[in-house]
Amino acid sequence: MASETQIPLFHSSEVAAPTIEGKGRVVCVFCGSSPGTSPAHLAAARALAEAFHAHSISLVYGGGTIGLMGEVAKTLVSLSGSHAVHGIIPEALVAFEQEGGRRTAGRTVINEKLFGRTTVVPDMHTRKQLMAKEVMEGGPGSGFVALSGGYGTLEELMEVTTWNQLGIHGKGVVIFNVEGYYDGLIQWVKTAVVGGFISPGNAGILVEALDAEEVVKQLEEYQVAEGRFKLDWSQK
Repeated sequence: MASETQIPLFHSSEVAAPTIEGKGRVVCVFCGSSPGTSPAHLAAARALAEAFHAHSISLVYGGGTIGLMGEVAKTLVSLSGSHAVHGIIPEALVAFEQEGGRRTAGRTVINEKLFGRTTVVPDMHTRKQLMAKEVMEGGPGSGFVALSGGYGTLEELMEVTTWNQLGIHGKGVVIFNVEGYYDGLIQWVKTAVVGGFISPGNAGILVEALDAEEVVKQLEEYQVAEGRFKLDWSQK
C-alpha cells in the first residue's frame, strides 16, 4: 500500500505552511465556529485540549478563534504553548471565523501567544490538504476528531472517513459525541450497513468517544477497518 504521506486530489497552487515540529502525535480537530447552545460543548473542547496536553498531542485545526475552534486552540496554547497548535484558514474565512486579531497592512494578524501559529491559505481545498498532511505525517496515535459542529464539520469528517475507506490514510477517525450530538450520525451508519450502502467491514471506520480521555484512547488503539479498499494512490 502507498505511503500515508501521499495525498492525491488537489490542483490548487502549493502553499508552504509551517508544520508542527517532530514526528509526535498530531490530531486534527473539526468543530464549529459557534459555541453551541449547551455549555457542554465548550466544556468538551476544553477537556479535549487538556487531554492533548496530558498526552503531548499537537493540534492542527481550521484556524478560527471563536466558538469551539477558538476554545480548543486557546486552551491548548495556555497549557502546552503556541508550538503545539497550528491553525490553517482560507483567506475568505478570516473575517468570519477569527476575532481578536490586530490589523497590519490591511490584514488581520492573530496573536500567536493566544491561539498558536496561523497559516492563511487561498482556498478550502488547500486548508484540508495541509491539515490532513500534518496528521498523516504524525506519529502513532495521530488522527482526526470531530467535536460538535455544523455543515462544515460534517463535510470535513466525512471526507477523511472516505479517504480512510479508499486507503488514502489509515489514521483514526473519532467522533466526540457530546450529549448525544452525533447519535443520528451513528444510527445513519448502522442504517447504511443494513441497507447495503456501507459494507459491514467498513462500519468501524468511524469510532465514538464519550469523553476526552476516551478520544485519546480510541486514537491510540485504532484498528484499520478490514473492508477498506486496497487502492494504489502513489500514481501521480
